[in-house]
Amino acid sequence: MAAPALSTVDFDPAALENLLRERFGAGELALERIGGGQSNPTYFVDWGTRRLVLRKQPAGPILRGAHAIDREFRVLEALSKTNVPVPRAVLFHVDPEPLGTPFYLMERLEGRVFHDCALPGLEPAERHGLYLGMAEALAKLHAVRPDEVGLGDFGRPGNYFERQIARWTKQLRESPGDPIPDLDAVADWLPAHLPDDDGQVSIAHGDFRLGNLLFHPEKPEVIGILDWELSTLGHPLADLGYCAMPWHTAPDEYGGILGLDRAALGIPAEAEFLAHYYEHAVPTAPLLRFHLVFALFRFAVIFVGIADRVRAGTASAANAAEVAPLARRFAVRAREAMEGRNASVEQDDDRIPKSVVFKARCHSQ
Repeated sequence: MAAPALSTVDFDPAALENLLRERFGAGELALERIGGGQSNPTYFVDWGTRRLVLRKQPAGPILRGAHAIDREFRVLEALSKTNVPVPRAVLFHVDPEPLGTPFYLMERLEGRVFHDCALPGLEPAERHGLYLGMAEALAKLHAVRPDEVGLGDFGRPGNYFERQIARWTKQLRESPGDPIPDLDAVADWLPAHLPDDDGQVSIAHGDFRLGNLLFHPEKPEVIGILDWELSTLGHPLADLGYCAMPWHTAPDEYGGILGLDRAALGIPAEAEFLAHYYEHAVPTAPLLRFHLVFALFRFAVIFVGIADRVRAGTASAANAAEVAPLARRFAVRAREAMEGRNASVEQDDDRIPKSVVFKARCHSQ
């Protein structure tokens, strides 16, 4: 068995070995901790010829409803029956024993993961294709009807943005940190600009971004959407607005692409990316300024929470202290979007060109 550093493993590897032997027969274990951050601990697990990924709840006390790996497994299992690219769910183990917490296993796909939205080291044409592949994968996810795959009760349908604004505003107001005036202004603006609820419900990933996608080793094609920890029933434009954030944030703001020579890099303009999504999506309402502002606001409040945990000494990520100041940076970006500043293309409240908006509305009739 490959021996990872004990400090990186929060369970007894021998216990996993015994379980795998019981489930899959004889084999030899290779174990490697991957990722980091404040999410569910994740490991590469090789058992004989099987190449797997293990996701488990973290050890110790957790907040109610947090780290719900049963939901992750459920959505992976449901989507495996569709054309949405996801790893195959292999095993869910609800009993805290023998690893100390519930866990699940999924197949390990071989591909490429990119954490830098500038995609350094690639040719412009490849960068362009990868971004369009990301738009296509998101459209596939949103095309799935939750009730048709057994996920009709995966969340509360309807009034998604209203409930989300209330949730994140409450978290902001309860923060013990110093006030962030820009964020307070956005919190007041969002309810006043809430679009009418159109009743559209999809499986919302919640963290759909480049770093959570596995691409084919050679093609600009997504072969696996990863990290379903925040998934629920929601509005497709929440994911799409979240996907648009890098065009409105700088490289030192969690890897944005604002200010880069995107044309030279081959990265599509925001309008092209959004248009490509709409070309492959089921009929969907236009993406408005509201949706981008909401995405930036939500992300800023997430960093407010990280900053609070840093001050309390409970932050688990090694770089938490470094990213905590991003709360104010994203607050500024949210207000800029609210006021129509720093837009990457000429536009009014609709965040995609009028021709695409018209096309989307025609398809919905």
